[in-house]
Amino acid sequence: MQLHKELSESVEDEINSYKAAVEEYSQRLGFFLRELETTHGDQEWFKEISALQKSSKKEKSKSKKKSSSWTTFKNIMLSADNQGEAEMLFEVIEEMNRKIMRLEKFRDTIEDLKKFGLGKDILYVTYVRDEVPEKLVLRKKGEKAGEKFEFIAEFSTVNNL
Repeated sequence: MQLHKELSESVEDEINSYKAAVEEYSQRLGFFLRELETTHGDQEWFKEISALQKSSKKEKSKSKKKSSSWTTFKNIMLSADNQGEAEMLFEVIEEMNRKIMRLEKFRDTIEDLKKFGLGKDILYVTYVRDEVPEKLVLRKKGEKAGEKFEFIAEFSTVNNL
């Protein structure tokens, strides 16, 4: 169980950690692409990865690109060329960006709960899936197992379809 402050700090630490990793992988991908530009710059896969890398700095979450440089061996995908490595680096960056977005949404939700008055006397039991919190159970500090917790608030949502 975590207190609100601990949960907020934990989520913020995760966000910062992922942002640092994205920066590191982005630099690695950029360096890798600059090295390959002289030998592979005219190839279509190189142009596509370069374009995706440039646009991903402006927009987060692009669709995954699959190429013929991969082959399946049992339960894993294998590649032995530069195209495969570039694609893999790009996919890692995109996955981390998706986690950052999910963590930021969770952080914002926690802050909204705090604004509704949940905070210092509340413990959170957190369900984490794929390193991102998804569910909370709210408990009063010192609450016994059978005690009832009451939280009254109005929520409205907007669906952006």
